[in-house]
Amino acid sequence: MAEARAHLIVKGRVQGVCYRMDTEDVARRLGLTGWVRNRMDRTVEIVAEGDREKIEDLIKWCRRGPRLARVDDIEIEWQEPQGEFIEFKTTYTL
Repeated sequence: MAEARAHLIVKGRVQGVCYRMDTEDVARRLGLTGWVRNRMDRTVEIVAEGDREKIEDLIKWCRRGPRLARVDDIEIEWQEPQGEFIEFKTTYTL
C-alpha cells in the first residue's frame, strides 16, 4: 500500500449541497483519514491521507460530488503523508 497525502481545493457550487457530509462518508468508506471543511471563499478544502489509489478514488468522486453540486475545478497538491489523523471528519475552523 503506497501511503500518500493530497490537499484539495474544490471550486464550483459546493457549499449548501451536502458536499462536506458526502465527502466524509466516501472518505471513511475508502479507509482514508483527514478532514473536509468549507472556506470563506465558497470553496471546499480537503486533506486526505491513506493509500494513493484510494485517494485517487476520492478525487474521482470529488469531481462529481453530490447530486446538487456543480464542480468547476479541483486544485490538487500531492504531499508527503504526516500520519497525524486517526479518522476522516468534517471540521469547522479556518
